[in-house]
Amino acid sequence: MKLVFIGPPGIGKGTYAKAISQKYGIPHISTGDIFREEIAKGSELGRRVKEYVDKGLLVPDEIVIEVVKRRLSQPDCAKGFILDGFPRTLRQAEALDQITRIDAVLLFNAPLEIIIERVSGRRICPNCGAIYHVKWRPPKTPDVCDVCGARLIKRRDDEPDVVRRRYEIYLQTFTPIIEYYRRKGLLVEVDASHEAEEVVMEIERILKRLGLIKE
Repeated sequence: MKLVFIGPPGIGKGTYAKAISQKYGIPHISTGDIFREEIAKGSELGRRVKEYVDKGLLVPDEIVIEVVKRRLSQPDCAKGFILDGFPRTLRQAEALDQITRIDAVLLFNAPLEIIIERVSGRRICPNCGAIYHVKWRPPKTPDVCDVCGARLIKRRDDEPDVVRRRYEIYLQTFTPIIEYYRRKGLLVEVDASHEAEEVVMEIERILKRLGLIKE
């Protein structure tokens, strides 16, 4: 079960990927997570990535492709994987075809206003990293972390105007990739406007229909 998850920031890709990963025992691979780990370790790769990140630049395709190729060669990927955050360019998509065969590309869609509501209601604990939502997962005491008692914050990235701008960038960046996979017959669209549990159930229905998991 080799999957690619695509969708705009705030759509919930990480949440869905984590649920499918845990249930079916395949790794959820996020290039962003890999980069952060390598930077934290101070590895050669981490230092190369950090040079670009510190300048606010995109990490070049060749480095990203190298990272993904190395990760997919590890034993835990033998039964499959979920790629989240890769590919981000046509070159990366074409390179992925050379590395392995993808079974399906799930494209998560939801109206922009729903995405804004989800993201702008998010609150994060700067101390322990716990995540809340003012509507769906509020803390017991408003603006106070249940875990450690620290004051919750709202990230600048979660402001509605920033979410709209990131959505526009996503459309510009990913439209060629979406069309690439549509032409290959691998693209499956998923309505992600519902609660996360419903979206995960829909993903499972799709994977069963495709014969990737058993009834």
